[in-house]
Amino acid sequence: MGLAVDVVKRRGQRKTEPFDPDKLHASVYAACLSVKSLDGLAHDTADRVCDAVILWTTNKTEVTSADIRRQAAKALETFHPDAAYLYQHHKVIM
Repeated sequence: MGLAVDVVKRRGQRKTEPFDPDKLHASVYAACLSVKSLDGLAHDTADRVCDAVILWTTNKTEVTSADIRRQAAKALETFHPDAAYLYQHHKVIM
């Protein structure tokens, strides 16, 4: 399934790119593993978050990377609050 959503990177300073659910999945999965989630739970959580973000992009042709991060964090909060905190604050913590 190809998504026809372009992602505006870093306040428009970088070229847009197509939305890639695999990149989102990898970042959510990594956040889950960072808070010691089991591998299976981390994959399931990342799948659910990606599904929520994909649904949110319906009828959108362009979103920002910050929009995606906010929507992913919102969904992640529902499924894994500890991972959501890390995901939201990763740039401050790391």
